[in-house]
Formats: sequence, C-alpha cells, structure tokens
Amino acid sequence: MRFQHLESLSLCGCTELNDSGLTRLLSYGSNLQKLNLDCCLKVTDYGLSLVASGCPSLTSISLYRCINISDDGLETLATACLSLKCINLSYCSQISDKGLKALTQRCRQLQAVNISHCESIRGVGFKGCSKSLTHVEAWSCKLNPEGVTGIISGGGIEYLDVSCLSWYPLGDTLLGIRLSSNLKVLNFRMCRSVSDTSIVAISMGCTLLEEWNLALCHEALRDGCRSLSVLYLNGCVHVTPFALELFKSHRANVCIKDEEGSI
Repeated sequence: MRFQHLESLSLCGCTELNDSGLTRLLSYGSNLQKLNLDCCLKVTDYGLSLVASGCPSLTSISLYRCINISDDGLETLATACLSLKCINLSYCSQISDKGLKALTQRCRQLQAVNISHCESIRGVGFKGCSKSLTHVEAWSCKLNPEGVTGIISGGGIEYLDVSCLSWYPLGDTLLGIRLSSNLKVLNFRMCRSVSDTSIVAISMGCTLLEEWNLALCHEALRDGCRSLSVLYLNGCVHVTPFALELFKSHRANVCIKDEEGSI
C-alpha cells in the first residue's frame, strides 16, 4: 500500500484542513518522524490526538498558529510520542504552562522548543526539564523569574531567545540566566528594562557565551564572557563612544555590530 514508509509530511498552510483530514495517519503514520501543521487553523485537540495515536515515532512537529490546540492536545501528544525532540508552539494562544509541563516531563528527549507569542506561558512548565533541552525560543513572551529558572533547570541550554520580553513583573526577570553554564547564544533584543545587575551577573556566569544580542537595550558589558565574539548594540542610546572605545580596549576580539539582525 502507498505511504507505508512515509517519514516526513508537510501540510503547512492547509488552512481548510480539519481533524478528519488527519485520520489517514492512523493507517500510514507509523513511521512518520516529522510533521508540519503550520497555520492549519481548523485542526483541534482531536486532530492532534489522531496524530498522537497514528505517529508514535514522531520526533518533530510544528504547530505554528494552530490556534485551536490547547493543553489537552499537548498532554495527549506527550503521552504517546515519547521520542519527540523538536516542537514549535509559537502563536498557539491556548497553550499554557500546564501543557508545556506535560511535554517537558514526559518527552525526555526534547531538544528544541519554540513558545514565542504564547501569552499564557510564564515558563514554569519547563521546571525539571531534561538536560537534552538545548534550544528555547521565547520571544514576545510574558516570562517571570520562576519561568526563566525553569527554562535553565535542566542544565543543557545552549541557545536562548527571550527578545521582546513583553511583561515585566516585580524583580529582575532575566537574572536567573546567569546560572546557564552551557549557554552559547543569547538574544535580549528589545529587553529594554534589563538591569545592570543582570548584565554583569550573566557576563560573569555564562563563561561559554559566544554571541549576545543586546540591540535596543540600554546597558553593555566589559568583563566576563571570555568566549564572546559578537555583540549587537544598536539602539543602546546610553552607550557612549567613550564606553565603546573602553570596551574595545579590553575586548579587541569582540565584533560590535550595529544592525538589528536577530541571532
């Protein structure tokens, strides 16, 4: 029969696809490893349950803008697809830390998670995640200090994008990142309220950091981060030419860039 050995399937942009359109995965999805459902606006938790039942070998799934997927769907997926390594949940407006927790606790091979623009997520669902988790994208999220601590709790984070942090609770939200001993790439673009304390603490604690985007932030660093090779500082209106020259005199090996290109 056809499609018995299907390993990768993209239904990206199939905006009229509904749950019933996924029923064939029950027959043909046993070997499926990668599935793209980006912008499948009519797929609900039931459709995701069909994916979970039919695709036990799934390692990567993208649910970008699947606005009808909720925590219930994620819990079903996490129960059945234990080999999941990569998941994109960006713009999934119904997802919260409850669904995220189900993923991080049951899918212990997770390597990359994108929760960008998931406004109900604070980050605490990452608490106790596996060390295999190395890549997290969380731009335009409402992370709190406990959530940031949760993201790094597994000890494996190498890439972290928290640009455009959209909510600033009491306390220093980003200070906990200083404990990310394996961090290599960090994006703070448009984190305008990041404090001097965080900048200094992270620069001292994240000794493996190679690339740090501070575009549209107001502070800079001089010491620490001895592996740093690229620093973005566009829009940092309080960083004076004198400060830049002083930084360069201490860190001549670091390339300072003005463009706003994201990491």
